[in-house]
Amino acid sequence: MLIVLAALLLVVMFLGAMGVRRIQLRRTLGTFDASISTSSGKWMMAIARYGPGELEFLKLFSVSPIPVHRFLRTSIRLKGWRRPAEEEKHLVQPGSVIVMMSYEGRELLIAMDYQTYNGLSAWLEAGPVAGVGTWRQD
Repeated sequence: MLIVLAALLLVVMFLGAMGVRRIQLRRTLGTFDASISTSSGKWMMAIARYGPGELEFLKLFSVSPIPVHRFLRTSIRLKGWRRPAEEEKHLVQPGSVIVMMSYEGRELLIAMDYQTYNGLSAWLEAGPVAGVGTWRQD
């Protein structure tokens, strides 16, 4: 009986820590809910955040503060967006669009709402990427 109570307490503490982490991340400027297609073709729900030079993805169901994916702003290329295909609709959040990007020659699919896509697009185009005074030359 004591072992069951201890296990239950650990589960409750883990869920509480996940909740606190999510609240703290969502309060941070530049964070948004997203899903990213992994190399195996599966979708992973994440909390994404962009800062001065990186776009980071943290697992949604985790207590780790370490991003599982990190992309340098200078190497990200947006290729547009599309509506989810029929087989993708149940794998991403409702109302999401699929954003097509490339990163260092690798194709990426990220699901997010359209307003967030506009913010990401503005963030990518907003400033120097190769150094002070040097702007993207696409």
